[in-house]
Amino acid sequence: IMENVTENNATAPPWTEGTLLSLQVSLYVLLGVVTLVTALSNAFVIATIFLTRKLHTPANFLIGSLAITDLLVSILVMPISIVYTVTKTWSLGQIVCDIWLSSDITFCTASILHLCVIALDRYWAITDALEYSKHRTMRRAAMMVAVVWVISISISMPPLFWRQATAQGELTECVVNTEKISYTLYSTFGAFYVPTVLLVILYGRIYVAARSRIFKTPASGKRFTTAQLIQTSAGSSLCSLNSASHQDAHLQAGNAGGGGGGGSPVFMNSVKVKLADSVLERKRLCAARERKATKTLGIILGAFIVCWLPFFVSTLVNAICTTCWFSPVLFDLFTWLGYLNSLINPVIYTAFNDDFKQAFHKLMKCRRSF
Repeated sequence: IMENVTENNATAPPWTEGTLLSLQVSLYVLLGVVTLVTALSNAFVIATIFLTRKLHTPANFLIGSLAITDLLVSILVMPISIVYTVTKTWSLGQIVCDIWLSSDITFCTASILHLCVIALDRYWAITDALEYSKHRTMRRAAMMVAVVWVISISISMPPLFWRQATAQGELTECVVNTEKISYTLYSTFGAFYVPTVLLVILYGRIYVAARSRIFKTPASGKRFTTAQLIQTSAGSSLCSLNSASHQDAHLQAGNAGGGGGGGSPVFMNSVKVKLADSVLERKRLCAARERKATKTLGIILGAFIVCWLPFFVSTLVNAICTTCWFSPVLFDLFTWLGYLNSLINPVIYTAFNDDFKQAFHKLMKCRRSF
């Protein structure tokens, strides 16, 4: 547009430059609002977890680590990307370019891989609840986060070396060289395609395992025992059924030999019916929560794929197909759609979690009281 204005200055309408400036300002404002909301939403998630003792669990530690990663995206990556997206010219020099690109790749990859470790944690918890609960500690969660950052850094570091080797003259653009097909394959598969396949498999198995446990009937000849469905990707325990056998034993001890025919067969049958109804009611509540949790899983996976698939497909196609051409505007749109996932993550992981919502409301009430 600017070239057209320069070459045809005599014939161009007088409002052309003003219109371009208005578009740039509007884009600055729009992207700035997205960046600010992303930073605030993730900051609130971090504050909520930190200030609420009830949320100090390994599963919420992973969600808090994801929020920290997305916060870094909103602070260190998105603001510079706003300027570069609007101006289309890099004027911050080689060093800032290297730092920005490395941060972009590292933090976005870490955000994606955090979704994988959260899904893996849920999968282990729901398929091997009793055994995994013994090893589900803060230390184990911290080790999982450490692995995420090691992989993310290993994906972001290689371009740093060849950019320094080929840097010469004044820098006018700051992009990763996609001509190195080997690195493009390595980075896109490591940061997106492999994690996506893993997420689909894990969430599919979580869904099947959760449904099978909800509708599983107690074995014949046994009393209702504790059946626990552990945390889903919404971030908290789905439900648990208290042992009816303990309640039964307690009622028998309290009423045996007492007045009112406490030990009579009629009374005992009445107690058993009430206990059975109580367990069935809890199972119905669990089924309702399971449907909500299943919906949450679908939203998490769907949002992730919608946000990042266009960017990684275009990146891979652009590297493999030398005759293909993508509009820079379209590529910028795909890039910001990926950044948008850092805003969606805290919304999904907290909006569908009752514990998070209650803690968040308490936090907001405390702020208003000051």
